[in-house]
Amino acid sequence: MIVRPRPHWLRLLFVWRGSILSQILPQLLGTLALAVLVTLLHGHVLRWKVPMNFVPFSLIGLTLAIFLGFRNGTSYGRWWEARTLWGALLVECRAAVRQAQTLVDGEGHAPVLAHRLIALVHALRHQLRGSDAAADLARLLPPEEAARAGAARYPAAALLLMAGEWLRDMRRQGRVAPAVVPALEQPLAQIGAAVGGCERLDSTPIPFTYGVIIHRTIYLYCLLLPFGLVDSIGPMTPVIVVFVAYTFFALEALGSELEEPFGTASNALALDAMCWTIETSLRESIGELDWPPQPQPRDHVLT
Repeated sequence: MIVRPRPHWLRLLFVWRGSILSQILPQLLGTLALAVLVTLLHGHVLRWKVPMNFVPFSLIGLTLAIFLGFRNGTSYGRWWEARTLWGALLVECRAAVRQAQTLVDGEGHAPVLAHRLIALVHALRHQLRGSDAAADLARLLPPEEAARAGAARYPAAALLLMAGEWLRDMRRQGRVAPAVVPALEQPLAQIGAAVGGCERLDSTPIPFTYGVIIHRTIYLYCLLLPFGLVDSIGPMTPVIVVFVAYTFFALEALGSELEEPFGTASNALALDAMCWTIETSLRESIGELDWPPQPQPRDHVLT
């Protein structure tokens, strides 16, 4: 996730990091080269004049802009839903640990639940990104619990089960009144819903065919555009073509990034920072102040 103060309006015109320009620069250079060639040859291909004007491009461009807007709206909806789910994880983890401290008789029981929930959010981050959670599990859990969670296909679900087992043990030991068990179970159920929501987003991308249609249409539009403009605007054709191509290529690239909110791209969610926030919040609530180092942005990007 890009985190930086909004620059001055003039400097914003030349911002490189976060502008998607690095991803689409080869396509833009290719489009520019074609537009310059078409302008120099005055729209001729092998001495054959390509008879085109700007009218069809106006109609197709309007339709393409609508489809791109829908695609980006859908991608941003996935990104925002993912952020909402991780916000719910923070809220419900805090609620579970707070209730463990106030509704469970005796001292020293809440840290067990807190560590399992901290391990859960780290395991979920690794699960969504396809990385290894062994180091975080070993840091947060006893060896037998870390081995159990690490051997699970879905470690976040396994740790949620272990959190439920903690509640079962407290009930069997008589430390939790039966009447308050539903109150303690509710945040665990909400955590399970958030974990399931993240897994759903991760395993269900936007239909591939929809992206292919938009991708092909954008490239054909930008490659044919110089032939439709050269007779009308002449030497300015490369400038206008590159400007239009930048708009379409950038919107498509941005939609592709937002479609995968759990990745490590510049505009993906900062899961490392979110896990740090949850961990430090829960540790502080149980009186532990030995926090891990806070993630810092690299080149204005926080992962």
